[in-house]
Amino acid sequence: QVRLVESGGGLVQAGGSLTLSCAASGSIFSRNTMGWYRQGSGKERELVATITSGGYTNLADSVKGRFTVSRDNAKNTVYLQMNSLKPEDTAVYYCYFRGAVPGSNYWGQGTQVTVPS
Repeated sequence: QVRLVESGGGLVQAGGSLTLSCAASGSIFSRNTMGWYRQGSGKERELVATITSGGYTNLADSVKGRFTVSRDNAKNTVYLQMNSLKPEDTAVYYCYFRGAVPGSNYWGQGTQVTVPS
């Protein structure tokens, strides 16, 4: 079992920046993928960014050039640095963890990011 605790959401004006953090604890093996998904009101949950324990990253086209995903393996923590925020970035952001064992997928409780138009 893996527990994910997110922090850093809030309200920020368009063009501003925000950093999300997610700390994982529990049965964590060295090989894993962590990242972020988001779900806007009335929309499906979508990938924002992921990063493997080896440092390979994958970002959605809509956030490339504005968002950066990073991690501290020693702390089992993943970060999402969000710059040049837009109203369309408004969503609940969910931390995601996928272990090496098939089926070992976990989600955080979600943190709200609001960018007023």
